[in-house]
Amino acid sequence: MRTHASALLVVLVGSLVIGCTRQAIVSSPDGLPVQRVIVYRNGVAYFERAGHVDRDEVRFKMKQSEVGDFLATLAVMERGNSSVRSAAFPLKSADDDDDSGPPREKTPDEKKGLETVVLALDGKSHDLQVGYVAESPVWRPSYRLVVRADGEADLQAWGIVQNLSGEDWKNVRLSLIAGAPLAFQADLGTPVIPPRPVVTDEGEVIAAVPHAETSLQQEASPPAPVAAPLPSGAQSSKASALRGAREAKKAGSAAPAAPAFDQAEAFGALASTPAPALSPPRNVRSLAAVAVEGGATRYDLPLPVTVPDGSATMVLLLSRPVPGEALFLFAPDGGVPDSASHPFRVARFTNNVGGVLERGPIAVFEDGAFLGQGMVDPLPAGATATVPFALERSIAVERERKLDEQGERVAKIENGELTIERDLVTQTTYRVKNGADAQAKLLVKHPRIAGARLFGAPPGTEDNVGTGTALVPTKVLARATAELMVDERATERRPADWFSTIADGAIKAYIASAKADRSVAQKLTSAWTVRDDLVKKTDEKRKLERESSALTTATEETRRNLRAIEKNRTADALRQKLTARLADAASHLDDLNRRIVELESKLAELAVQFREAVRDIKVTVTTPPPAA
Repeated sequence: MRTHASALLVVLVGSLVIGCTRQAIVSSPDGLPVQRVIVYRNGVAYFERAGHVDRDEVRFKMKQSEVGDFLATLAVMERGNSSVRSAAFPLKSADDDDDSGPPREKTPDEKKGLETVVLALDGKSHDLQVGYVAESPVWRPSYRLVVRADGEADLQAWGIVQNLSGEDWKNVRLSLIAGAPLAFQADLGTPVIPPRPVVTDEGEVIAAVPHAETSLQQEASPPAPVAAPLPSGAQSSKASALRGAREAKKAGSAAPAAPAFDQAEAFGALASTPAPALSPPRNVRSLAAVAVEGGATRYDLPLPVTVPDGSATMVLLLSRPVPGEALFLFAPDGGVPDSASHPFRVARFTNNVGGVLERGPIAVFEDGAFLGQGMVDPLPAGATATVPFALERSIAVERERKLDEQGERVAKIENGELTIERDLVTQTTYRVKNGADAQAKLLVKHPRIAGARLFGAPPGTEDNVGTGTALVPTKVLARATAELMVDERATERRPADWFSTIADGAIKAYIASAKADRSVAQKLTSAWTVRDDLVKKTDEKRKLERESSALTTATEETRRNLRAIEKNRTADALRQKLTARLADAASHLDDLNRRIVELESKLAELAVQFREAVRDIKVTVTTPPPAA
């Protein structure tokens, strides 16, 4: 439904009816009305008053609690030829609380807790602009998102502004700042006298003989360099500044504030006009202009706005198409127990408005129906928000995790020691069962392992380093089951035994690599020939040792059998058989021991040869691990 531009720009949400007149936080009895208000997200607002006065001073009345903020942020521009001399305000001293005399009758302003700040002006006629910061409720955003089937959506952003300043804002220029710059309460209106040390004169009695200090003669120091003359423009600027300071000191007044007090103007020119979208106004120039400068986003309302005191006003900031859709997100949340096995329905859109979208509620619509509400976190320009608004029980998700170690690579060879790299592999499998009658597009919010990298991630995966998660997409057909596997790999370095299977694989892979240093590869090839011979002879020696051990055991058993039948005269034949077996075993055992000794000698020689072959090899591999 199309509405008039003014109705779209200003919607009065509600007014607070107050029985008695509320005192304004800051007021101007001399007729300087509020012309501009800039509301921030940190509990303060910038107010700008302007007007013509025909007197030599201007008064501002304010609550005692606001004097510090007013003085700390006061900025004054006089557009005529005169100037502002000073800003004065009364102080409350300890004598005011003295009960010894008759009580002094309080003035009407004192009864209301008000203080008066007086600006002393030079001359009688002035065109003044006065800016200052005072406390104010934060403005709050509210969003509407209508998703469509073509991957596009219409986004509206509204700002809710509350006026609790104690006076009406009539036809003011209103700006909303998406940001919270540092703002603190300044207590400049309270006098502070710090404690001072007490010094007494008690003569000059020296109680101990002081030690002397002796400095040896050194070479003379070089003369101080002569400063280069400043450019003529810089000299004149510096001289002007000094003259201004001397004149201000002679006049006994504070120096005039810098003319760049207009904080809203400091943000730069307005951004381009937003394009029409959801429920577009007849004149799109009536939408707020978005400007970004210094990291802050400003929404400037192009038409004057009236916000009565004690009321809230809702203004349309922007309305435009954005990339967006409705889909599902599996993101277990401890506050929603069923989310451990069911995904959320979510609205997903990209911020293309040119500035930051502040945190606020969002209402989601589709096909003319309300789907639900969610909360948008602070969203920088170009970022994508995924906002849950409902739980989908027709889709169930299970997950399973498996750990493994894969691959081996040469990381370093130095001083005859080998260091290798291996991948610690964590594979998480998500089984998604879709019980609905339509295909489901699902995003899995996968918690990332610190220090690990995604390996072979599906297309469209978003690895969000700042949140320690990854959004992994998948699709599940209607009434079907699908599996999604997320592979994460972390590189681990560890020392390795030259004769281990892992070392064998790493060295052979390095030798075969086209990126390997050819001279190093040639040395490793020669050393590996010796290493293979060492491994082969070591295996042969172990086999002979096992055979010798078994034969020794059999020999001992034969000897026990012979002792058992030693006095049995009827067992001559058996005794002869066992004796012959024992002789054969002894002969075979001698042969085995001889071969073992020979192998040990050869192995010792090969071990020395291998150590010498790898001693001078130095390799440091800095290439990244293989990608998917």
